[in-house]
Amino acid sequence: MEFVSMLTDAGVANFLFLLLRFMGVLTFFPFYEHQLLPMSVRGALAFYLALLFYPIVPHQVPPMEPVAFILGGLGEVMLGFLSSMFLQIVFGMINFGGETVSFAMGLTMASAFDPVSGTQRAIIAHIITMLALLILLAFDFHHLILEFVAVSLNAIPLGGFVFSGDIVPYIVKAFTNLFLIGFTMAFPIVALILLSDIIFGMIMKTHPQFNLLVIGFPVKISVAFAVLIVILPAIMIHFQREIRLAFDALQMFLQ
Repeated sequence: MEFVSMLTDAGVANFLFLLLRFMGVLTFFPFYEHQLLPMSVRGALAFYLALLFYPIVPHQVPPMEPVAFILGGLGEVMLGFLSSMFLQIVFGMINFGGETVSFAMGLTMASAFDPVSGTQRAIIAHIITMLALLILLAFDFHHLILEFVAVSLNAIPLGGFVFSGDIVPYIVKAFTNLFLIGFTMAFPIVALILLSDIIFGMIMKTHPQFNLLVIGFPVKISVAFAVLIVILPAIMIHFQREIRLAFDALQMFLQ
């Protein structure tokens, strides 16, 4: 009888809005938007999570007019897209730093298939990104996203998300920091490789018989790998701090 009592117009509309909110999360958020997860699996997971979270949905009357109902559904998807952008920008910092390191090391052509984005990515950027994702999963990153959805049910009514202009300055600043912080992560390796190029240039000037292709490139790549192993913990600590700041920024949606 309790299940039958939920089969009202408002109850069905709330469930559809909740399903759309989870679909936005599973489509755009890091880890959940993994290309190795088929759409059928993500759809089934969204339906299961909607059933699981429906009992904690506050009792409310959603917009029932056709135009308002469609706009409310689009707002739920936009909520998932905008909130996921905060975290995707942090992963973009890691990716940009890895691409910069690969370019400096001369390994731009050494690419591997990235199952997350479904494209080819430089091997150094791919390794750093996967390591960062594993570290976040070890700290229950995927559970924090579900907790964000649970908290948003009380802060943002289903079908009632409204885009706020306060989000735009943060997104603009975050995109600026994407390149700045990404280059900062790669700077020690880039600076060392630049120094090695200067040293090799001085050697070639005094010893023209010096073969840069045979000796210089392997030495430069080996030194860059050694430095990368040394600074990798610092990169991950910096990455975790940026993720925490991104999660703090998600509070803008809950105000």
